[in-house]
Amino acid sequence: MTILDDIVAVKKEKLLAYPKEEQLITRKKPKDFKGRLQAEDGIALIGEVKRASPSQGDINAVMDPLKQAEAYMKGGADAISVLTEHHFFKGSFSDLEEISKIADVPLLNKDFIIDKRQINRAYNHGADIILLIVTILDDAALLDLYQYADSLGLNIIVEVHNEDELKRALKISPVIIGINNRDLKTFTVDISNTENLLKKYGSQDIHFIAESGIHSAADAQRMKAAGASGMLVGESLMRSDSIEEKIKELKLGDTNEG
Repeated sequence: MTILDDIVAVKKEKLLAYPKEEQLITRKKPKDFKGRLQAEDGIALIGEVKRASPSQGDINAVMDPLKQAEAYMKGGADAISVLTEHHFFKGSFSDLEEISKIADVPLLNKDFIIDKRQINRAYNHGADIILLIVTILDDAALLDLYQYADSLGLNIIVEVHNEDELKRALKISPVIIGINNRDLKTFTVDISNTENLLKKYGSQDIHFIAESGIHSAADAQRMKAAGASGMLVGESLMRSDSIEEKIKELKLGDTNEG
């Protein structure tokens, strides 16, 4: 069993306690993440609120999620990702809901979604974007969950790690694809993964988001040069002593390219 298998097993166990139907609340229309990607001249940045991870242990377990989100917005983040998986990442839906009350940028609910009730819960707690991870879904489930989230007006990032997963993702004609540079089965990280996949598939009329392993302006430049529209940055921001300056460094590194 891999770490990912363990995460999905725990998620299935947690779902047993969910009500048979997660009723939707009435809320404002989800913020337009695609529009922000299109408007960004350099490369968009998603800052992640992330206390811990299976590979790194505690990253910043005592952080204040609201202060973290405020620093991201002041620094110029284009969106904020909020981990809501609790067992392995120490996240919570209360983090997502509280941040949604102050956020003027789209919010991504970062979790391991395998059931429509999780999409409803993300929607109810203020998410504007959800993540669908190809490797934990079969083709039928991927399409079903994508179409359901789309029907709610949510933005969807379809996450892949390798070429086979990318080919599967393309079958459902997604607007946004995330390329995870971290192998979720081994948790090893290699940012050349985005470069290699976009060499073959970057001509697609899709916004690609580079995820994981981006720590410096040079890393950000590489992702932009590869053809990524955006980057998701967690650990380096969570550990940073100056979040606003770190965001500016990463974004400026791309806009200064050439």
